[in-house]
Amino acid sequence: MTLALLVFGTSITYAVEMHFCAENLVDFSFFNNSSNCAELDSNEELIEICAVSEVPCCNSEQVVIEGQDTLVKSNFEDLTYNQQLFLTSFGYSFINLFEGLERNVVPFASYIPPLLVRDILILDQTFLI
Repeated sequence: MTLALLVFGTSITYAVEMHFCAENLVDFSFFNNSSNCAELDSNEELIEICAVSEVPCCNSEQVVIEGQDTLVKSNFEDLTYNQQLFLTSFGYSFINLFEGLERNVVPFASYIPPLLVRDILILDQTFLI
């Protein structure tokens, strides 16, 4: 399960989009596009900063972490005959380990124990200590 999650996590591409207005982070987004400078019109402080700022007023940055997209799929035909034979016999024997019986088989279910006429252990004075 952990290995499957690891392969899944490394094959996904992650992206973070950030929108700056006058060196101030206005919005960031993991999944959708971040908003534009529409808030700049309503914020007078940002308008003043933008007027004297040397950097461009509205700026968008995107950080992308590319996932692995070159997963190699192994074909059974690429293996040698001995490897194919080993894999098929191992798979067959491994699957048959977990097949249960249809019902519990008790080999002595129809066996009737002999009647106890005398207690032989006491008669022979044989005791387990």
